[in-house]
Amino acid sequence: MDYFKKYLGGENGSQPSDGADTVTKLCERARTSTLLDDRRGAVRALRSLAKGKFRVQVGTQAMEILTDILEKDKSDLEIISFALGALTSVMSEETEEDEIDIPADIGAQFTEMFIKTESNISLLLSVLDEYDFSVRRPAVNLITTLLTNKAKAVQELILVAPQGVPKLMDLLCDNREVIRNDALLLLIKLTKGHNNIQKIVAFENAYERILEIVYGEGLSDGGIVVEDCLLLLLNLLKENKSNQTLFVEGNYVSKLTEFFKVETLAADDGGWPAQKVANMHCMLQAVRALVSPSISQKERAVCQKRMNQSGVLQQLCTILMATGIPADVLTECINTVAEVIRGYPDNQNYFASVMAPSNPPQPAIVVLLMSMVNDKQPFVLRCAVLYCFECFLYKNDLGQSQIIATLLPTSAEINQITAGQLLCSGLFSSDALSTWFASVALLHTVLGKIANKETLLRVQLATSVGTAPITLLQQCMNILSQGSPHLQTKLGLLMFLITWLANSPTVASAFLSNPSNISYLTSQVSSHDSDECELIVQGLCAFLLGLCVEYNKDDNEKFDKQSLRAIIDKRIGFEVFADRLSQVSKSESYALAAKKPYIFAKQADQVLFDHEFTKLYKSLEVQLLNSITKGDEDKERVANHDSIVTQFKELIRVQDVELAELRTKLTGYDVMSSEFEQLKQQIQDLKDQNSLLKTQKSGQVNGFDQPIKDAVSSEPSQSLAEIQTLQSQLDQKNVLIADLNSQIEQLKVSEQTSATPSSSESLLELRNQLKAEHDSIVNSLAAEKSKLEADLTSANGRLSETQIENTRLQTELHSLKAELQAAKATVSQLEQSIADKESEGEDLLLLLETNSEKISSMKSRLRELGEQVSESEDEEGEEEEP
Repeated sequence: MDYFKKYLGGENGSQPSDGADTVTKLCERARTSTLLDDRRGAVRALRSLAKGKFRVQVGTQAMEILTDILEKDKSDLEIISFALGALTSVMSEETEEDEIDIPADIGAQFTEMFIKTESNISLLLSVLDEYDFSVRRPAVNLITTLLTNKAKAVQELILVAPQGVPKLMDLLCDNREVIRNDALLLLIKLTKGHNNIQKIVAFENAYERILEIVYGEGLSDGGIVVEDCLLLLLNLLKENKSNQTLFVEGNYVSKLTEFFKVETLAADDGGWPAQKVANMHCMLQAVRALVSPSISQKERAVCQKRMNQSGVLQQLCTILMATGIPADVLTECINTVAEVIRGYPDNQNYFASVMAPSNPPQPAIVVLLMSMVNDKQPFVLRCAVLYCFECFLYKNDLGQSQIIATLLPTSAEINQITAGQLLCSGLFSSDALSTWFASVALLHTVLGKIANKETLLRVQLATSVGTAPITLLQQCMNILSQGSPHLQTKLGLLMFLITWLANSPTVASAFLSNPSNISYLTSQVSSHDSDECELIVQGLCAFLLGLCVEYNKDDNEKFDKQSLRAIIDKRIGFEVFADRLSQVSKSESYALAAKKPYIFAKQADQVLFDHEFTKLYKSLEVQLLNSITKGDEDKERVANHDSIVTQFKELIRVQDVELAELRTKLTGYDVMSSEFEQLKQQIQDLKDQNSLLKTQKSGQVNGFDQPIKDAVSSEPSQSLAEIQTLQSQLDQKNVLIADLNSQIEQLKVSEQTSATPSSSESLLELRNQLKAEHDSIVNSLAAEKSKLEADLTSANGRLSETQIENTRLQTELHSLKAELQAAKATVSQLEQSIADKESEGEDLLLLLETNSEKISSMKSRLRELGEQVSESEDEEGEEEEP
């Protein structure tokens, strides 16, 4: 802001120029003039000066004055229009030719000054309520300028302003196209990068309004207004989950179908207009925003299904196979189709059935692969085809198997080009980029499918006429070991081989069957070349060598696990081996490929890694490093750990079963309460039957019987005294039972000589029954005792809580009583004060009456003495009396 000091004046400031002096006079006139015409003329002049070389002077001196005019002179539309135009010129980023020595960000500085007063944004939004064209359009342009200069700050101010976003959305309904189009530009800047504003705009029926304008302007054949609408649509959909859901659930996907019904233009007709290309490009990006790989699989699948059902996918495939489509539109269309079919089986199956309109018809996949391996095609187009092929195979087991089948000799038909033939021709092409594309494509055919990896071992290739065919695996290694192929060729083949060997011991054994393969890998890893690209190659070779150790079946005596570890330790060294592995993930190209599935590279030499390969490399890097450096000891330790874990899991399973059984038993205890009453009755019956045998001990038996009856029939209470009573009864019972047992034994001995066997057996049976009765009663009383103790503890807790609450309430009561007493005292004081005032008032009235009587008597005496006393004097006298 120091730049403005010379225009604001000061002790050290230079003298203002004539223009600055004119601005000062106009500002004074606009601020102080009482005539509206004078103020209007001053503001008109300031607007003209702001467009020229006096822009800084107007901004520094007149901004506050112009803002005040917007607030105070709303009734005059002309002066409001002039003020808005002046502010727009001051804050514009565009500079005139005669503006010399002015900072490039002068507009942003003035914008920052303007929005420091937050109410200014609300003031501009209120100006939009005026329908007049001369006011509304300058207001829209001014807000757009503010958003251009300070987007984040202005977005936040508009967001918190009352009805801020809805007011701006209403501008799309203006029947004047100029204002509507300016509103589109404003909303594009308003919604850019602000998730909350995007949601508000979307829920203000934005999709309906945008598509209505697009249809009205002629869809893809429309002008720049269609492009603006699609840019706004893209802002709303990109990386905004709720807006994407609203678009899909609102069935707006079906309204996109008409947009893609384009008439094919022949090349000799001059091709597509530039605006149509831009419109199509924006709409394709909007579709990609709905099915982007960054969206969760579940939400993406819903949209992919709608794309199929509404016919959008079919229209995109039609464009894909049409002729005369511009290269950049075709490239974007291929990328869009790729993401529409990615991971969704129905769409992938439909894409596999698409046939190109050729003679004879060929599958769309074959036609696309022709473009991919053709080095004459544009680089971005070839990248798009590879991405589409990857998305077709993503989580598509059937598609992978079908592509592998075209590589087998028996699957190819005569005079018919297959995908497998095209991939093999690209794999062994002299063009390094074609080799890389074909390698990555083959990588995706075996990714995650061990059966496909083993099937691929059956592929035989004839390198020349008259020579025996060799396997595809060995041919890839032959290309790597012959001379020094291009970097992209090396990386492509190594990525393919690594993916092929990963998680497949069968392929690893086939690879180890040729000793020259290990020699090549060890020589590459042990090389001391410090070039960054060569370090990446060495890292991939080390990774491939590690796979040979990790997935070694030990069926090759020369290259079993221990032998390979010894070779690595002797020829390379474990530390060097670990360093080579780490070099791959440290490279910039690796990090770039790991971000997103599609290719970011803008030039052919920047293509080095595949996204899915980076995920595979990351998942196995540590595992391979441990396998090489730590050997079988850690594996045995891990195996032991796994066995321990298995044992613990088995123990937990057994404990779960036991816990379930205990819970079942606990449920059975609830049934015992109903059986308890029946047992009491049975016990009483048995005692009655035994009474004949215990007549001589009736007193003792009765003493035993009565406590049992009392203990069984008594209901538990919630007091400690009853618990003690039950305990004492239990002790007495135990003593009586012990005495009864001894007496029964004596009876048994004494009656053995005289009693019959049947009576002895009856006595023994009775004894057992009494013992069972004793155990049952003891257990029941113990359970009741525990329950009563628990109830007592709970009651004590509740009593403590009640006492605490009572204490608190008493404290509050005392406090309220004290406040009541204070209030009563205050009321008494007020009543006493009122009584005193009333007494004083009565005294004053009495005094007034006395004075009135004296005055009347004095007037009477004056009249008696002959003095004239007028009525006015009487009134004045009365007024003078207080």
